[in-house]
Amino acid sequence: MTYPTRIFLVSILAFAWYSCTAPAAIYPERKDIVETVYASGKIISENEYNLSALCNGTIVKKLVSDGDTVRKGQLLYLVSDEDARQKAEAALKNFTVSSTNISDRSPLLNDLKLSLQNAEIRVRNDSLVYYRWKELWSENIGTRNNLDNVYANYQVSLNQKKIAEQRYMSGLNDAELSHSNAKSQLTAARKGMEDYYIRSNRNGVVYQTLKEVGEAVRNNEVVALVGTSGRLLIRLAVDQQDIDKIRLGQQVLLQADATGSRVFQAVISYIYPVMNEVDQTFRIEARFTGETPPSFIHSQVEANIIVQNKGRALVLPRTVFAAKDSLWIYDKGKEKKVFVQTGISTLDYVEIVAGVNEKTPVKSMDKK
Repeated sequence: MTYPTRIFLVSILAFAWYSCTAPAAIYPERKDIVETVYASGKIISENEYNLSALCNGTIVKKLVSDGDTVRKGQLLYLVSDEDARQKAEAALKNFTVSSTNISDRSPLLNDLKLSLQNAEIRVRNDSLVYYRWKELWSENIGTRNNLDNVYANYQVSLNQKKIAEQRYMSGLNDAELSHSNAKSQLTAARKGMEDYYIRSNRNGVVYQTLKEVGEAVRNNEVVALVGTSGRLLIRLAVDQQDIDKIRLGQQVLLQADATGSRVFQAVISYIYPVMNEVDQTFRIEARFTGETPPSFIHSQVEANIIVQNKGRALVLPRTVFAAKDSLWIYDKGKEKKVFVQTGISTLDYVEIVAGVNEKTPVKSMDKK
C-alpha cells in the first residue's frame, strides 16, 4: 500500500470515528403547535342529584324502576309510617278536643260563662237593693245597720263578678293557647308523615334505584339517582397548576372508557372557583358539541383542553433543553449555552420565540 493511500484510509477512519462519537446537532423547525391541558373526570346527567330518605324506616312500596321518567312531586318510595300515623292520630284527637273547648259547645267555657252571668244578675239585684235602702235612709227611713248590710252585699257581688270575669277570660285564654298548640302539633305530625313519602323534586329520569321493598332505610340515605333525560355534562378535574390557562368556551377533545377510541368534542361551560383540597384540583364542566356518546352516565373520561394553538411556530423537541429556558448550541465548532424565550409548549415540542433561529445548530441532549 502506498503512503498516499494509507493517509487517505486513516482520514476516512478518523472521520467515521468522529461522526460516531460527536454529539448530534438538530435545527429548529416550523410546525403547527397546539398546547393542551390534561383533565380527567366522568360524564354526568344535567341536574343530576341523589334523592335521599328523610326518616328511618322500612321501604313498603317502590313505585318506579330504573329508566322511568318522573315528574316533580311524583311519589317514588313509601316508607313505613306506623309511628308517624299514631302521632298524627293523637295530634288530630287533641286538636279536635281543643277545637271543641273554644267553641260554643265547650263545657268548661259554658260553665264559666254561666258563673259570670249569675254574678252579673246578683250584682244587679244587690245594686237595686242598695240604692233603694240608700234612698230610704236619705228620708230617715230604716236603720244605718240595714244600709251597711246591703252595701256590703253589693260590694261582695261586685267582687264575685270580677272573679267570674277573670276566671272566664283565663279559661278562654287557656283554651285558645291549647288550641294553638294542638294545631301546631297536628301540622308538625302531618309534615312528619310527609317525610315517609319520598318524592322527586324535579322532572327527569330515574337512572338508578338503590332500595327495594322490605329493605331498611336511614335518614339522609340515598335511595335513587335522578337527572335530566338525554342532557349530558362532562365533569372534569384540572390540576391547580393549569387552572389559570382554562377559559370558558375552550375546545375539549375527550375519550370515554365506555366508547373506546372514539373522540368527542365539547366546550368548557363552567369553572368552579373553589379548589378541592384533597387532590389539589379544580372542577370544571363542559358540554358536548356535535356527536354525543350514548346516555351512559358516570363513564370515566380523559380529556385534552386546547388552550393555545399557532401555525408554523418555530419549535424544538423538549428533549434538547438543558433547562426550562436554556439550550446548548454549536458556535464556531464549540459548545455554547444560550438562553431562549419560549412560548407554547406541548408534551413533545416547545415554541421558540427568541434566542435561536432555523439555522442555529442545537446540541441534542440524547448523546454525550
